[in-house]
Amino acid sequence: MTTDEGRVIERASAALRFVVDPELGLDIVELGLVYDIRVDDGVVVAEMTLTTPGCPVSESLPAEARAALAGAFQSPVRVDVVWDPPWTPERISPAAAMALGFGARS
Repeated sequence: MTTDEGRVIERASAALRFVVDPELGLDIVELGLVYDIRVDDGVVVAEMTLTTPGCPVSESLPAEARAALAGAFQSPVRVDVVWDPPWTPERISPAAAMALGFGARS
């Protein structure tokens, strides 16, 4: 990864932290819903998932992520929703786990 790619990934991650799951009240990065951020041929791509395929925000949350990235970059952006691997609570950051009352995790 080049320094420029690293900056793009950091900027994208920061933008995605403003996208909050309305049911859990935590951002999608802390919830472990963002699987990958990369640049493909000049397009900033974020791969994300949802907690379940039937998630009530299955359309709005990816759209919010796309809007957050579009607001952070002048280059094209894309959000791909993926289901493999399936999301599990183990993907939640330690801080988010504490906020949700899961206690300390290592």
